[in-house]
Amino acid sequence: MGLYLPFALYGGIGEMFQQINTERPEFLSLPAEGQSVPWFISTVLLTAVGFYMWPHTFGSVFSAQNARTFRRNAIIMPLYQLIMLFAFFVGFAAILSVPTLEGSEADLSLLRVSLQQFDPWMVGLIGAAGLLTALVPGSMLLMVSATVLSKNVYRVVRPETSEEQVGRLAKFLVPVVALVAMVFTITSALDLVLLLLLGYAYVTQLLPALLFSFMPNNFVTKWGAGAGIFVGVAIVTYLTVTETQLRAVFPFLGSVGDTNVGIVALLANIVVLVVVSLATRTSTVAGEAGQRA
Repeated sequence: MGLYLPFALYGGIGEMFQQINTERPEFLSLPAEGQSVPWFISTVLLTAVGFYMWPHTFGSVFSAQNARTFRRNAIIMPLYQLIMLFAFFVGFAAILSVPTLEGSEADLSLLRVSLQQFDPWMVGLIGAAGLLTALVPGSMLLMVSATVLSKNVYRVVRPETSEEQVGRLAKFLVPVVALVAMVFTITSALDLVLLLLLGYAYVTQLLPALLFSFMPNNFVTKWGAGAGIFVGVAIVTYLTVTETQLRAVFPFLGSVGDTNVGIVALLANIVVLVVVSLATRTSTVAGEAGQRA
């Protein structure tokens, strides 16, 4: 699809970009405000440092045969992203051929351009392939989400819950989580990519506590880690829900004010983590000393 559509609709990949540059040049450049260059750079950084913070990805680390396997995968896996280039070609091909795709409607680019170019049987094949593609990561996300809710939330509240009960609850929660996710996806004004980036902004708040845990003499306390994560998540939620732009609040920042909210929250997370950890560590050490005395 990524190779066929540019040649079928425009005569080639270069010709496709030339026509887009002539008729819709805004699609080939980053805007001066909003999703500008600083936003793009900070978003790439956010997704890079937050990749292994996703529970379904982080958990897969433990299945590695040894540390060498994990390192090799970390080197090779980025090559998978090259496949995304062809998805971009499909999206660019739809810009002029399906001009009605605006805003979140852009998520329908593949389907709409397929309906225009192919017979129904081919459209069905493309839809089936898309469904299978979504099921693989989707099933992992659903299972991990249900397991986290049952084991890390419900069992904390009800510690007497057995492993068997946790397993049954996790199975029950899979369709529930799927339904909730579907409702949010359908009703949200954000497109799928922005929803994914919002998820990255949330899970990356786990990064500081994880990195500090690798230190030989880790000074971070559970109160500091928890406070940092809470503040980071709260900042992401507030800035997203209120649609607050740092550029508007702090005009002197200029284009730097377009930095991804996840990075802004991460910096606040680190500050709170350090301050609260130092404060609670001092009280904890004093308490332990008093008990020994």
